[in-house]
Amino acid sequence: MTKVLLTGASGYIGKHILLQLLQGGYSVVASVRSLNRSQEVTDAVSAHLPKTFNFAKNLEFIELDLEKDSGWGKALEGVDVLMHTASPFPIAQPKDENELIRPAVDGTLRALKAAHKAGVKRVILTSSVAAIDGNDFPTGKTSLDEEMWTDINHPLGNSAYTKSKTLAEQAAWDYVTTTAPEIALTTINPALVTGAPLDKNFGSSVGVMERVLKASDPMLPDVAFSIVDVKNVAEMHVNAIKVEASKGKRFLAASETLSFVEIAKIIKAAYPNRKVTTTQAPNFVIRLLALFDKEIKSVLPILGKKRLANSDRAKSVLGIKFITAKDSILDTCDYLIENGFATK
Repeated sequence: MTKVLLTGASGYIGKHILLQLLQGGYSVVASVRSLNRSQEVTDAVSAHLPKTFNFAKNLEFIELDLEKDSGWGKALEGVDVLMHTASPFPIAQPKDENELIRPAVDGTLRALKAAHKAGVKRVILTSSVAAIDGNDFPTGKTSLDEEMWTDINHPLGNSAYTKSKTLAEQAAWDYVTTTAPEIALTTINPALVTGAPLDKNFGSSVGVMERVLKASDPMLPDVAFSIVDVKNVAEMHVNAIKVEASKGKRFLAASETLSFVEIAKIIKAAYPNRKVTTTQAPNFVIRLLALFDKEIKSVLPILGKKRLANSDRAKSVLGIKFITAKDSILDTCDYLIENGFATK
């Protein structure tokens, strides 16, 4: 039985990956920052597994911190695959960018170094479209793909989150190339991740849909997102374990690219009785509001830009059939409404 160490198992994506690993017959060591969250994670996945599922045989928890060395050696004992998903993702930018950058970069290197020391030869890393999308399109290209890299000095690439994901992924590839060539690394680079969470503890990406559903803003900025369903993201991580051709490659995870207004119109059509805003704000208004709202300020670099994403590699190599953005958005909204996160 293949044994996988899954970091960040208590995260929105991490729980979906854990579920698919357990459904696929893998033995999993799930890392959490505090063992107090182990029951939360077990409860989240157990609802989707047979009642007779043997958790004692297939799942164990271990406490790990991205910023501490302790525990990594023990966690990797007998492990065949390191699946490193743990990394912070806020909506608003922090005052000090290193609050995001250092844990992301140092944590990724800490995990890789520990894997190398333990003799683990297969690593799958959760990166982000942020490590791809922060640059101008090369001549002749009209959509994002895995050959593109963010330039952290470019206006599209200099936010704290974008820097954190880019520098962490670059550090991983550099480490494998220069120090641990025996490690086969694969990175998964999701766009905006949507889809129903497995429990009520979910991240910032679902919060974007919640904001539209609750009409938190009187008008919507001229901003577009490439969208991918969380189940597809999890599937890409799990499929990469068995697909030999995925070794040494990056995989962009994206279904379709939609603007805020297009997203809102999908939601409004599905819930006509809700007061969902579908009005687009003039760009000058957004720039003015950004002076007072950090969350709005974070979208300024992509204002008025609809950058398409090409995920053909995920389809051809990993065999992914992407859930449509519309279905994923409505799946998210159904969850939020049914669980009381978007009251009228």
